[in-house]
Amino acid sequence: MEDIFEEIVKLKREGKRAALATVISVKGSSPREEGAKMLIKRDGTILGSIGGGSIEAKVCQEAKRIMDRGKAEILHFDLTGKAAEESMICGGVMDIFVEPILSPPTLYIFGGGHISLPLTKMGKIVGFNIVVIDDRSDFASPERFPEADEVFAQDFPEVFPKLKVNKSSNIVIVTRGHFSDEVVLEWAVKTEARYIGVIGSKKKNEAIFSHLKSKGIPQDLLQKVHAPIGLNIGAETPEEIAVSILAELIKTEREL
Repeated sequence: MEDIFEEIVKLKREGKRAALATVISVKGSSPREEGAKMLIKRDGTILGSIGGGSIEAKVCQEAKRIMDRGKAEILHFDLTGKAAEESMICGGVMDIFVEPILSPPTLYIFGGGHISLPLTKMGKIVGFNIVVIDDRSDFASPERFPEADEVFAQDFPEVFPKLKVNKSSNIVIVTRGHFSDEVVLEWAVKTEARYIGVIGSKKKNEAIFSHLKSKGIPQDLLQKVHAPIGLNIGAETPEEIAVSILAELIKTEREL
């Protein structure tokens, strides 16, 4: 059992998804007792057991759906009358609680300017891992962003290979200029990030999109970008803009 929990810690540290299945109720004869656990990884490999055979196969199948949905479920199995058919000794009833193992979502903030300061503070409060990237050391330092989990002060293309962007990642592009926004956006749309947002007016973003399309970036990749960034709440100050961005991030997560 200890190995399962150690593996969960490892998977969360690596930003990978999994599901933990636990037998929570047993009536009659069943393959395993209450409390038995099995960890199902995204690639289908398992650790532990909740009874083997068709039960485990079904749980593994449902676990992948539960990982994607991000919400726990109770699965009910009635083996009465099926045990003989499936050559199983047991014929009881089992309830299995399957919970997704998800890493805290990461918020990658490109640009260390005035919007990034409140966004980092608020983002940490609502549960994001925060990574701040800027090509100016004066704007990207642990002293300036004490809430950030990581801070990079390097040219953006140099940082891209160091970032572990996955399906639970979010990318906010608020750099100091159009050129840098475009450089980051061209990279971002090719990642698995579930949210990509870029600051700027509609006219400015249309110009960036047009240029990226001329460079061969497909329209379907650009369609997933939130631009202008944030929910339209009439935000004006950096703090209000940060609120609008976080609101859109949360809304996007809830809709998955």
